Amino acid sequence: MTTPTAPLILFDDDHYMYVFEDQASAEAGWEMPDEFTVGFDALSRPLSMTGEPLDVRLALAGEAPEEAELRRLVADHCRGHLRGQVPPQATALADFVAALPREGR
Repeated sequence: MTTPTAPLILFDDDHYMYVFEDQASAEAGWEMPDEFTVGFDALSRPLSMTGEPLDVRLALAGEAPEEAELRRLVADHCRGHLRGQVPPQATALADFVAALPREGR
């Protein structure tokens, strides 16, 4: 399998979304692998997480894009965690991913 394409979009066990600019940042910024629910790379390919607390590793879980699922989870995140903020409306996946809400942005 190939390396995930950044940015990486991860969802925790509370379905909160985190967008990391690269794989190293995602692995360094994620503490507990059991808090990971699902993740995607910029091409909407699913990610898996392995490792121990404070030492996680991300890898592609498959090559088939899951764009509809990514868009659904982003919409759920916006509805539930961002006080009804609407998700990006971009049709093209690259534009959608580029417009994802990030902390401090």
